[in-house]
Amino acid sequence: MAAAAIPMRLAACSPTLRTNWWGPSPTRVAGAPRLIARAKMDDSDHGEARPPGSVVPASMITPGAGKLPVKGSLLSTDLSLDTESSNVLVAYQGSPGTVIEAMVLKAFPNCIALPHKRSEGALKAVESSLADKAVLTIENSSIGSFHQSYDMLLSHSLQIVQEVQMDEELCLLALPGVQKDDLQTIFSHPQDLAQCEYSLCNLGVSKKNVDHGYAGAEIISKQDLRDAGVIGNGQVAELYGLNILECNFQDASPNVTRYLVLARIANIPKEQGQYKTIIVFGLEEGPGTLYKALVAFWKRGLNLTKIESRPNRGKPMRILGTEKYETFSKNLGFCTCLILIKQYLDQPEIAIYVWNTGFPLCSICKQFNYIFYVDLEASMAEIRTQNALKKLEEIASFLRVLGCYPSTTI
Repeated sequence: MAAAAIPMRLAACSPTLRTNWWGPSPTRVAGAPRLIARAKMDDSDHGEARPPGSVVPASMITPGAGKLPVKGSLLSTDLSLDTESSNVLVAYQGSPGTVIEAMVLKAFPNCIALPHKRSEGALKAVESSLADKAVLTIENSSIGSFHQSYDMLLSHSLQIVQEVQMDEELCLLALPGVQKDDLQTIFSHPQDLAQCEYSLCNLGVSKKNVDHGYAGAEIISKQDLRDAGVIGNGQVAELYGLNILECNFQDASPNVTRYLVLARIANIPKEQGQYKTIIVFGLEEGPGTLYKALVAFWKRGLNLTKIESRPNRGKPMRILGTEKYETFSKNLGFCTCLILIKQYLDQPEIAIYVWNTGFPLCSICKQFNYIFYVDLEASMAEIRTQNALKKLEEIASFLRVLGCYPSTTI
């Protein structure tokens, strides 16, 4: 059951945007040929096209890439996407034989999976019409949010159209005959290493970062490293002839990873049904502004499921206003004022202010300036959601809707 999608005005990246929540979006040139990105794992996005319904051939990646077992169930939030479409091109950061590819092939059974070395390349492939959708890892139940992914959501003009959650099992792998006591070094992706931090500490091994467990397995196999292991899944062990020393090697079970699916065209939100909306906003300086922002949703009965703060890259620092600290202005002695004035001789306006008011040093310190990502259980088509965003807009320095999509299980 799929709902039609129409082009919507996507959100702009400019932090000065206030009234146009969706903003401009990149568009495909009319009549331009549909391009299919090269299956080779790079970000150049050129190469020969594959026929609809095909998976990247084994000769271009690795054998068995389309047969990865997926542990547990997939929870997906999607009613607008045709996951059975045989020609959907799905870009992702990873390599054949990794967990994220298994998720892609599970969520989009007949898709053409397009691996990239970096998530940035996957998102650019969608923006340039070389792929239909991109998958972005956003959160893990063991190690929390992936902050770089949040930053990329704001720096690209794409819309979140689906969410997928998958329970992932990580295994400790090594060459045949190697025991756990023989291991001195473990290769894997930093995220996988973090999910196994406690288990690795018990082993007393050193950690080596690689792009993916697939790359670590290749190093061990080619160099015949009998004092090294790798964290990966069962498919990696099969591809490189490694033994599984321990299953469920991750620190916690279930070990659920949350993925976002992005596309050029936004969903059509409906007023009825289980929807999720993700927004990002900045706030004007002032007391209680974050409280006022959250009250806008509480007063309208909107449930917020997550709040994530990130430094504002466009304006990372702010100076605390002097008017907030007048109560301290008479509490400094003469000697303290002289010390402060000496420190700010190159900034006469501050020195004069200190001399006149005894203004404390802490009041002119620079502080981080943050933006906030919020997940709420509501549809953009609901009047209460629109009113909440209008109220938020009154105190926000910018506001952007990153996506609105329905919730269901596939």
